Formats: sequence, C-alpha cells, structure tokens
Amino acid sequence: MDTLYRSLRNHLAGSLQTLPDKPRENPDNALRALWYAAAGQPRSVVTAGEGELPLLDDDVGRRRLQQFIQRRLAGEPLAHLTGRAHFMGLDMLSGPAALIPRVETEQLAQAGIELLLEELRHPAARVIDVCTGSGNLAFAIAHHVPDAAVFAADISAEALALAEHNRRHLGLERVELRRGDLLEPFGDGFDGTIDLVLCAPPYILSGKVEQMAPEIAEHEPRLAFDGGPLGVTILLRLLEESPRLLRPGGWLALEVGLGQGPALGRRLLRDPHYDAVRQLADARGDVRVILARRA
Repeated sequence: MDTLYRSLRNHLAGSLQTLPDKPRENPDNALRALWYAAAGQPRSVVTAGEGELPLLDDDVGRRRLQQFIQRRLAGEPLAHLTGRAHFMGLDMLSGPAALIPRVETEQLAQAGIELLLEELRHPAARVIDVCTGSGNLAFAIAHHVPDAAVFAADISAEALALAEHNRRHLGLERVELRRGDLLEPFGDGFDGTIDLVLCAPPYILSGKVEQMAPEIAEHEPRLAFDGGPLGVTILLRLLEESPRLLRPGGWLALEVGLGQGPALGRRLLRDPHYDAVRQLADARGDVRVILARRA
C-alpha cells in the first residue's frame, strides 16, 4: 500500500493543477480523498486527511482509484469525483447540479452566525438563504444556531434536489426548502419578520463566465456564476427586495465579488432602508462580505 500511495502521490504532484478558489486541495489530500472514494467510503478533501487510509485489497478498487485520478487530471473537480465538499465543519454532498462550496463563502457564514448569536440574540431567529445551491449556507446556520428557523430557496430544481439530499444527509430536516426566483417564494406571511437574509449570489460578469478555468466553466452550473452584464444584477435586486422581509434591526448579509464591495457599500449608505453598513475584508484585504442593518 505504501508503495502504491507514493507512486500515485508523485504522479499527482507532477501533474495536478489546482485552482486558487479551492486552496484546500493539494496532491496529498486529493489522493487521500480519491482513495477513500475508491474504497466506497467517500470523504471531503478536508476530512480525508484524518485517520488511516482504508485498504484497497482488490484489483477493482485499485482500478477505480486509477480512473478517479485520470478524471481528476483531466479537469473534473475533486468534489464531483468524491461526491463530498466541506463547509463550516460539515461534510456535505456535492455534484454538478450546484456550485461547489467555496472557502471564501465561509466568511459570510461566520458573519451570519455571529450576528445571530452576538447581536440579534433572538430566541427563535428567522433566517432566509437565497441562491442556496447545495444548501451550504442554510445548513451551516442551522447547524451552528440550533434555535434558528431557517428557510432556503433557489430557482434551480436540480440545485434544490441536491439541497434536499443534503438536508437528509446532515439530519437537518427542519430547514425548509422552496423553489423560486430570489425572494419571490417568501410572500406576505414573511413581511417584516426576518432577522437575517443572506446570499452568496452569482457575481461574475456574463462575458467572463466562459473565460473561467475549464474545471469551473465545464463542470459547474453557469447559473451559479453569471451575475449579468456588470456582475451585480442579483446583488442589486437583493438590496432593493430585502427590506420588505427584514424586521427593523434585521440584517442583510451578502458575498460580493472582487472589487464590488466598496461601490455596493456606498450605495447602501445612501439607502434610507438601512442604517448601518459593514464591509468585511478577507486576509488579502479585499472586501468580500457586505452587511447592512434594516432601519
């Protein structure tokens, strides 16, 4: 087993190309994740680093591992091969129906959790996550804030099917899933009752989507990336539509693309629906999360 592992690891080290938006992947943990998958014990790239590798004690398992490696080197995302993605301590189901959860989105999740636990302190906070995709934000909130009532929506039936599988997989059946365009699934009964609306929306310029790395453009859904001609179509709609749902003192929390934060922050400061705006930067100093409080 050690000889096989070293041989395959060296092969990956010399050939594997990883993307900046998936910084947790390297030749070692990619091989471990594929090894677990080949053994029928799928794990994410994060949890695959834990424990001893299972035995691949037959030719079928080894051939399956070799095939996984070939597909990974051909550009298929690791999370699609393993069927697992890690987000905020959760090993979630992953597939081509929805965006693979990104590390940068954890900053948005963490900000939402802190608002709920430290500022809102509502005994039964109501939370809406739109553009939910696989449900990673909604399930992270539900996991870390057990008393919150969490609703999630997406326009894609395929994404919602994956979110439904995750709801059962994670044992978080109390998260309610709805299908529709942004906030449209939440009618009059929700008006003025929501403590937190959060969203990691599409924010890539339409013209740049096809220029993205093939690993993304050819394997992940365009709907999850395309933010319109200027990249902010969905973001601007959320700024305009969220006040209807937010109670006074409730928060809107958004992930934004590189370079979009300052302009959106200025727009929010001019909007009378909001009375406080925060811009959260990542480790490189780029604003990636915008928080706005309902006046």
